[in-house]
Amino acid sequence: MQSNPARTRVVVISPDDAFASAAQAIFGASQAIELTVVPGSIAMHADTLDPQDATVLVVDLDANRESDIAALGQLTAHIGSWPPVIAVTQTFDATVARTLLQMRVADFLVKPVAPVDLVRACAQATAKPAAGPGETTEAAIYTFLPAVGGAGVTTLAVQAAMLLLNSAGPKAKPRTCLVDLDFQHGAVADYLDLEPRLNLTEIEPRPDRLDRQLLEVMLSYHASGLAVVAAPNQPAEMRSFDPDVVTRLLDLVSTNFDYVVFDMPRTWFSWTDSVLLGSNKLFIVSQATVPGLRHAKQLVAAIKERLGDGPKPQVIVNRFQQRTFSSGLALRDVGHALGDCFSSAIPNDYNLVREAIDRGVPLDEVKPGNKITTQLRKLILDQPAARSAESKPLPLMQKLKLAVAR
Repeated sequence: MQSNPARTRVVVISPDDAFASAAQAIFGASQAIELTVVPGSIAMHADTLDPQDATVLVVDLDANRESDIAALGQLTAHIGSWPPVIAVTQTFDATVARTLLQMRVADFLVKPVAPVDLVRACAQATAKPAAGPGETTEAAIYTFLPAVGGAGVTTLAVQAAMLLLNSAGPKAKPRTCLVDLDFQHGAVADYLDLEPRLNLTEIEPRPDRLDRQLLEVMLSYHASGLAVVAAPNQPAEMRSFDPDVVTRLLDLVSTNFDYVVFDMPRTWFSWTDSVLLGSNKLFIVSQATVPGLRHAKQLVAAIKERLGDGPKPQVIVNRFQQRTFSSGLALRDVGHALGDCFSSAIPNDYNLVREAIDRGVPLDEVKPGNKITTQLRKLILDQPAARSAESKPLPLMQKLKLAVAR
């Protein structure tokens, strides 16, 4: 069938008559959309399907059936980045999420699929420009850096990653990765009750062998679908890895996910400049104490001096507790001390945070709509992601050269 180039062509592959009928009802009434329904499983059509003239491809598959997974992998490898593929499954868990991430599907939905979710997923997938041969896309990178010890950076980084993961709704999750760069005392894996799988010692002799396949082996996945890069703690071993190793890792992560969140150590390493320069949003985390605010302001000044026109650091004051009759710092005092670099004050709720950490779950799972997540959502989601030209970072490998040259 010859497709009309002026119309959007949606190809749906499904063995489920009910889902196919629903797709027909959703798209069939629009004159701007040309719908093609291919009955049967993806495994049945893997060798014969040629969707190059499609605008978007929707694949309804059984994630527990090896033949379907293999066929989808074969299809995505064959067509590359265009047309975008939306996977629809009956089940979702960490294993399914990992498999779909590896295949670089544009989106995935879980049955039952609401019509608005399917339409939105197709619109978002087709709105992204296709990458040309050999091209990659860059993630939006959110970096959390402590100004003082014990500021609660890991808690904020975990919750920010969860917010970004769920920013498009529970059934259309963008690829999101949380990276723990504290290789000596990192706590991300402990906070999420995961096994850390990153082995930098293994890849340090040959950074060039770190590719997407090896990265998958070293990723841990939370039940939510969040990908985590974390190394086992080495509390008695202080080492600074070759900047090429760390930068290769970060460059690979940034080109394989939509959102990346970095949990930074307080110590400044040879690769720290590279990470900060590659960030879209840079948050300095402190506490509402006079020393904490002083350290935060000093760190902001140091970053501006080192990075020049790099990302503008914003200070988050964590565990802020405003009391009516108290001699402690008031919010206006914090704002006056920090000036225009002050971004947000996160409320204190020690019991909630402790329970979430002990259970290895996000704060919202313990207490939906809590004050901490609400305030963090305003900071992370209610502001446009820093993907504009004025704040778009250079590729991380280019940042390394700039950092080394300083």
